[in-house]
Amino acid sequence: MNRDLDLAGFELHPQRGAVLGEVHARPFTRLTAPLTVLRFAFLSQGEVAAANRQKFVAFCTSHGQEPPDEGTKHHQVAIGAIQLRWEQHSEFTTFTWILGNADTSARSFGEIGDGPAALIRSLSQSGQLLVAVKLGVEQTSAALERAQEVFERGSLAMAAVRSGSAVVASDFRADDHGFVRILICNDGLSPGRLGALVQRVLEIETYRTLALLGLPAALELAPSVDHIGRRLVEVLEEMQGAEGLKLNNHLLTELTALAASLERGAAGSLFRFGASRAYYDIVQARLGVIEGGEIAGYPTWSSFLARRMAPAMRTCAALEERQANLSIKLARAADLLRTRVDVELEEQNRDLLRSMNERTKLQLRLQSTVEGLSVAAIGYYVVSLFGYLAKGAHDGGVHVEPSLATALFVPVAIGVTWIVTHRIRQRHLKHDGATSGGHD
Repeated sequence: MNRDLDLAGFELHPQRGAVLGEVHARPFTRLTAPLTVLRFAFLSQGEVAAANRQKFVAFCTSHGQEPPDEGTKHHQVAIGAIQLRWEQHSEFTTFTWILGNADTSARSFGEIGDGPAALIRSLSQSGQLLVAVKLGVEQTSAALERAQEVFERGSLAMAAVRSGSAVVASDFRADDHGFVRILICNDGLSPGRLGALVQRVLEIETYRTLALLGLPAALELAPSVDHIGRRLVEVLEEMQGAEGLKLNNHLLTELTALAASLERGAAGSLFRFGASRAYYDIVQARLGVIEGGEIAGYPTWSSFLARRMAPAMRTCAALEERQANLSIKLARAADLLRTRVDVELEEQNRDLLRSMNERTKLQLRLQSTVEGLSVAAIGYYVVSLFGYLAKGAHDGGVHVEPSLATALFVPVAIGVTWIVTHRIRQRHLKHDGATSGGHD
């Protein structure tokens, strides 16, 4: 009896389902020309993203549509002939409105009826609008003539589609209403392949705009990085002739401040530059998938965007590399200066210890002198007391000569006093040595 093998006996990774489902998270929508697609991308992170999600949920509920599940990043609903595709990304949210044939027939390129326009306005968003695309798909074989009618010829870029009979065209300029217009002339693509083409073209424009956000950040940081670089050279020149702990400490403080300023700017731009690189790579990948060849001598999208995006990306990369190099040089200069300060401090400490040594020797000499005087003084008092005792004994009838007895007692008194004083001093020295050893 054959039995199918299942995974019931295995411990499954908690993220296995999410990982397997990621490749199917944003499927292509099957589309048929003619149609108009509107794409809006709003910058939204944290609380703004959560608020936008709640607005989309409320919009779906108000129109009798199933809202997205908790944690879902992609959702699509149909309101009559209009389809709305919602996608939430790490730093932005997109709303893609697909208007069917009934809303685009017998209209000029990109013209939107009152009904769809009112529906689009009813879905408000909290984030800042960055991308607004108006994409028209037309069923025609006269792609060149149609593109020349719609776009400015001086900025027109066109490319044949690799996967079939279609042409994409745009001048990448914002029209009077603020939309970047894109034209797709379809001449035989299936609904599935047309839907894939539309989604990739929209991603190119979306990620192109997001990638270029790194350029303003680079231009804003450039003057600060230039100042830090110039000041680093000046500090290094001052270091060569700097003498004295005070001046070196001042230079070290300034280097630390320059390093802090540089790291603050680098930390603030780290995400922006990294995101720009990632978005640029996505644009290049999408262009590589859809582009097939030139149309009538007009530049392809790749060549058109390369002339404008590549310098911007190189500017961001150059500034990021310069920040990294300056950070290394600042750290190296600070280490050199810190070493110099440490050496000067050690020299000061050595001189201070030498001075303390000399002072200790003087104190020991003084102590020895005082100790000798103390022995003499104490011996004098002891001998004086003994002299009183001898006189008293002589007056009491004891046969003793007070002067002789006092004279004989002097060496004894001095010797005993010195021995006692010496032992006391030795005991104190042992106690101090034991205490110092315990602290060490």
